[in-house]
Amino acid sequence: MDEKILKDLDAEGLRAVFLKYTRKAFESLPKIDSPRILDIGCGTGQPSLELLKLSDGEIYGIDIDQDALDKLKLKIKQKGVSESLRVYNDSIYNTQFDDEMFDIIWEEGVLHLLKIEKALAECKRILKFNGFMVTGETASWAGKSLKIFPKFGFKLIKEIKWEKDCWWTEYYAPLEKKIEILKNKYGNIEKIEQIRRHLKEIEIVKKNPSKFDCTTYLMQKIK
Repeated sequence: MDEKILKDLDAEGLRAVFLKYTRKAFESLPKIDSPRILDIGCGTGQPSLELLKLSDGEIYGIDIDQDALDKLKLKIKQKGVSESLRVYNDSIYNTQFDDEMFDIIWEEGVLHLLKIEKALAECKRILKFNGFMVTGETASWAGKSLKIFPKFGFKLIKEIKWEKDCWWTEYYAPLEKKIEILKNKYGNIEKIEQIRRHLKEIEIVKKNPSKFDCTTYLMQKIK
C-alpha cells in the first residue's frame, strides 16, 4: 500500500517542473558536439536523463545513495540508454575518473551539502581546460561561496535566476495539496517515512519561501 500511495503522490513528477532550468542552462552553453557530462549527486536521474536528450552526448552520474542509483539504473534499462548514461556509487571528493575527462560538470542543489573546496579541487582535476561547470544553488549560499570558485580556476560567465518563490509555488504547494487529497483517500499516510519527510520540508519552505530562491551559475575553467 505504501508504494501505491507514493506512486499516486508522484513527487518526482511534480519536481520535473524545474527541468525548464536545466534546459535553459544547457542551451546557454556554447555548442559542444557529443559532450561528456558528469552529473554530481544525480539521484534518481531527472537532470541526467534530460541532459542526455539535450546533449546527444555521454552522461556519467555519481551519487552515494545506492537506493536512488538503483531507481535510475531501472530507468536506464527501460529506456535502453545504458551505453550513453552510466552511473556510479561514488563521491566527488575522490572519483575514479581521468584528468580532464569531462566537457561539462553539472550539479543541482548538491554542492551546498559538500565541503566546497575539496569538491572543487576534484572538479578542476577532471574538467577539461575551457570546460564548463554548471551549479544550481540558492542565492544565499552562492553569496557566501561564489568567491571560492576563482581559487580553483573557475570564472563566472552567466547567471540564470529562477522564478521568485518557485520552490513553494511550483513544487511544495502542489505537493501539499496532493498529500491532503491522499489523506482523504487513504487515511493516516503520515506513517510513511517519505510522507513525513515531505511534510517537514513543506513546513520549512512555507515559513520563508524566498530563502530558497535559486540561481543557476555557469562557470568556465580558465586555468
